[in-house]
Amino acid sequence: MKVITIPYKPRPLWKDIIHPALDKYRFAVIVAHRRYGKTVGMINELTKSAIKNTLISPQFAYVAPFRNQAKMIAWNYLKYYTSAIPGRKVNESDLFIELPSKHKNAVGARIYIIGADKPDALRGTYWDGVVLDEYAQIKPELWGEVIRPALADRKGFAYFIGTPKGQNQFYEMYQRAQRSEDWFTCLYRADESGVLDEAELKSMMKDMTKVEIRQELYCDFTASASEVVIPIDLVTEAAHRTLVSRDVMGMPTVLGVDVARYGDDSTVIFARQGLMLNKPRVYRELNVTEVVDRVILAITDYRPEVVFVDVGNMGAGVIDRLRQLGYDNVYEVAFGSKAMEERRFENIRAEMYFKARDWLLSGGAIPDIPEFKSELSVVEYKFSDKTSRIMLKPKKEIKEKLGRSPDLADAFVLTFARPLYAPIDADDVRQQSYDPFAGM
Repeated sequence: MKVITIPYKPRPLWKDIIHPALDKYRFAVIVAHRRYGKTVGMINELTKSAIKNTLISPQFAYVAPFRNQAKMIAWNYLKYYTSAIPGRKVNESDLFIELPSKHKNAVGARIYIIGADKPDALRGTYWDGVVLDEYAQIKPELWGEVIRPALADRKGFAYFIGTPKGQNQFYEMYQRAQRSEDWFTCLYRADESGVLDEAELKSMMKDMTKVEIRQELYCDFTASASEVVIPIDLVTEAAHRTLVSRDVMGMPTVLGVDVARYGDDSTVIFARQGLMLNKPRVYRELNVTEVVDRVILAITDYRPEVVFVDVGNMGAGVIDRLRQLGYDNVYEVAFGSKAMEERRFENIRAEMYFKARDWLLSGGAIPDIPEFKSELSVVEYKFSDKTSRIMLKPKKEIKEKLGRSPDLADAFVLTFARPLYAPIDADDVRQQSYDPFAGM
């Protein structure tokens, strides 16, 4: 038997703990500090699995949030560590390597480098093993709707790897895995792993903020929790609450509508009644007329007291058309406009998110949607240098963390743009003089 030596020398923790554990567990979450060697370790885990797999035409994938990112991080590693395997083929355009087949006339084992921004590359096929890197920035439906079902036929594995970036979906996946006997979990800090020597570690820390040190080196999921408006634990608790229509009977309903342009963003409609938030209606690539039709349908179904629409993007056109059609309970909301509590909040955007937090603390129940929960739990606040009022950190930073726009969260908080009042009596008599903008 010919012996093939791959140029990989695993670090002690990989050799003694992680690789042996992955031989036993089908699912895993590995949390580790920056420069720990997560990518190298996982590329070699995929290579080993591809070599050992005896099924016909095995397929494996390393998935990062973006294709260019995945290529930059992992492609050269994959080519280097498989270079010693005779008969290996490299496909530069589609970013996969193919190993010789164990079956006559069959395609050999393939390892793909894929970006989560191109989900079609993962749809409609099977996978024998997948590694998801920086899961906090990957759309959560990719796991539940695409990857997990694709692993079922051949009992494929899935390993989640990353460094903490706050209390988000990666944190939630880590917590869930810790509670399951079927998952392997580990967490390695920079001061414990021995990967970075003491001098280099001290040098790095001089150039990092306290939050960055706790997060990037000490793997602290709560590093920025003091600045998070809605902690993930509160979001998770709210998602586990169950309310039905009779629990909120007689309470007024409000719609929040976040209108998106064409592209990756979504138009989202949320209906909230009392302490119950209904499942969102999510649409992609709609023009103004189509959005108006969807809002009218929601108004017909929910009969809201008021409809709050984000005036940004195409929102102004949607509002104008709804008013032309006689819907006089539709109000525009500009996220940068003045807050009702203007002494406390810099703008209405900050005020809405904090009102949403108060609502969750009072017992609000939300749909258990991973993407929605992630969006809610990454929004951070700070105090304005000029006014000392509360303001939220820029939406651009949120999009960088999530890899997408927080459309679900924005639609939800729009339902708190102005206060609503319960009907006068139990027969749901509407207050005819009600105007949420009265006195402004």
